[in-house]
Amino acid sequence: MSVRIYVPADSAALALGADDVASAIAREAALRGVAIELIRNGTRGLLYLEPLVEVETAAGRVGFGNVDESDVAALFDAGFQNGEATHPLSLGLADQIPYLARQTRLTFARSGITDPLSLADYQAHGGYRGLQKALTMTPADIVATVTASGLRGRGGAAFPTGIKWNTVLRAQGSQKYIVCNADEGDSGTFADRIVMESDPFVLIEGMTIAGLAVGATHGFIYVRSEYPHSIAALNHAIGTATRAGLLGLDVAGSGRAFILEVRKGAGAYICGEETALLESIEGKRGVVRAKPPLPALAGLFGQPTVINNVLSLASVPIILDKGAQFYQDFGMGRSRGTLPVQLAGNIKNGGLIELAFGATLREILYDYGGGSASGRPIKAVQVGGPLGAYLPESQWDTPLDYEAFASLWAVLGHGGIVVHDDSADMAKLARYAMEFCAVESCGKCTPCRIGSTRGVEVIDKIRQGTERPQQVILLRSLCDTMLNGSLCAMGGMTPYPVLSALNHYPEDFGQSAVDTRAA
Repeated sequence: MSVRIYVPADSAALALGADDVASAIAREAALRGVAIELIRNGTRGLLYLEPLVEVETAAGRVGFGNVDESDVAALFDAGFQNGEATHPLSLGLADQIPYLARQTRLTFARSGITDPLSLADYQAHGGYRGLQKALTMTPADIVATVTASGLRGRGGAAFPTGIKWNTVLRAQGSQKYIVCNADEGDSGTFADRIVMESDPFVLIEGMTIAGLAVGATHGFIYVRSEYPHSIAALNHAIGTATRAGLLGLDVAGSGRAFILEVRKGAGAYICGEETALLESIEGKRGVVRAKPPLPALAGLFGQPTVINNVLSLASVPIILDKGAQFYQDFGMGRSRGTLPVQLAGNIKNGGLIELAFGATLREILYDYGGGSASGRPIKAVQVGGPLGAYLPESQWDTPLDYEAFASLWAVLGHGGIVVHDDSADMAKLARYAMEFCAVESCGKCTPCRIGSTRGVEVIDKIRQGTERPQQVILLRSLCDTMLNGSLCAMGGMTPYPVLSALNHYPEDFGQSAVDTRAA
């Protein structure tokens, strides 16, 4: 009888030599006459332990972390093929690793468990039950279920998904579209990539349900070119689902059509903005459109379009399968369900953490992250990507909740958390935000295009000590103009990291707290 051994094929594991580890395991097993079934699974999200190799036993899957090709012979010597846990790399039962065991896995329930390219594996672990239920419901009932669940956009805006779907359902158009924004470009974010590489069928199922809900027959997944493994996994899964009759002109024998394809972006950050993304799919330069009209009424090719993030659409199957109340029971306030948090930067244990809304930053930084990787005190935490605010320690007990963060003039965004220790220069990081905006701006509106360039110049003068008090006044005025005058969130959110750094870390700008706030 063969032993099942799992070696992840996720990008992070591949970057750390997972292919070499898999090849070494196959060779060593052959040399020793050990019958194995080598499965290339996705990642469980414990990126600090990659490559995380697992061996299936009667008691469960035993994990071995940070496995290198050179470790394989010694692992076999220690009997790892039998689940023996005597080797120093042994972690015991993978499900019981504290980092993983304390999570609430809904969207990522299959991540790292299944072979991501196996439709049979997906279905054996609850896949396509949501679609089967959706096929028994009217479009309005599907939309009502998603609305009642409290699901909000996980891409950053947190707009109620059901309201968006209902608008497209009621809109008139000769063709309707479902567009998945998989242009994951925020620093410290990788949850979308993990879905696409580790459980692509859940995204396909969610988009298919969305199509049934609003009457859309065509869908596009817009993926940045820097994600070649995601694109390959999606195309493979789409082909498999189509051959199985779960995509195409007759979805699951229902007589209803949904055709899905992947569109590759060139990696422009601005194409994460929904209207610039639509322009790109249409073959145009990625420039932000003025709104109104809203994409829900006049989106892709001028037709009613649902645009949702990967995590939003990947949450839909479990809502249809288990019901709106099941999902509604997780979370707090108006933030229902779970939030996949991505922990990165100067942190000891980086990775994906899926938790119900309500956990605090402090819990995530220390109970999961284990503190800074450098061992120095943590100074600042940026939440919500490169345009998110920097939060000082006084704000780390705020629960992860959209409204709670908004009250701090901060954003949860896509759930990315980037950690900086006390060696960080916050004035330099504020400058980076302005420079990032200048580089990535589509150039359509003046506050973003010119404001970011002037912002870099002003911060340089502040750091050099040139007329510092006057320059701080000018920087605040400039941020106010960008915040209120920019066409989209690119320019409108750039002030968040700049002003939060200035307000909370004035000493890094050569100012006292009194000086900067008075300015």
